[in-house]
Amino acid sequence: MGVRFPHQMAEPEDGLLATINTTPLVDVMLVLLIIFLITIPVVNSSIAVTLPRESVQAGEQQPQAIIVTIDQRGAAYWFDTPIAPEQLANQLAREAARDPKPELHIRADARADYDAVGHVVYAAQQAGLARIGFLTEPPAR
Repeated sequence: MGVRFPHQMAEPEDGLLATINTTPLVDVMLVLLIIFLITIPVVNSSIAVTLPRESVQAGEQQPQAIIVTIDQRGAAYWFDTPIAPEQLANQLAREAARDPKPELHIRADARADYDAVGHVVYAAQQAGLARIGFLTEPPAR
């Protein structure tokens, strides 16, 4: 038998709360975050070592790629400068003498004659250039 006080009888009973109290969850997550922030630097450098000191040296520079363009008439261009076939062979021989050897990129018009492209490839092979590539455009979507 319980004792009832008069002020309890006049107030209606409180309903149950249907929401979740997230405050304890946030507190736990903040504590875990602080623990991780403190322990990660310790894990990364747990063994003390003395690393050797070495001066930074510039790595070997890659040679600039040579771009030879062939228009639809079959005319050759050294980068953007027109060049005769004899001059092209001489220029390719000079470039092939460099160390390391540069790479030749051929930009040929899709309507260009294969004979003009073949002459450039043959001149590059005769000069000693082994790395020859063809520049293309991706297909339209």
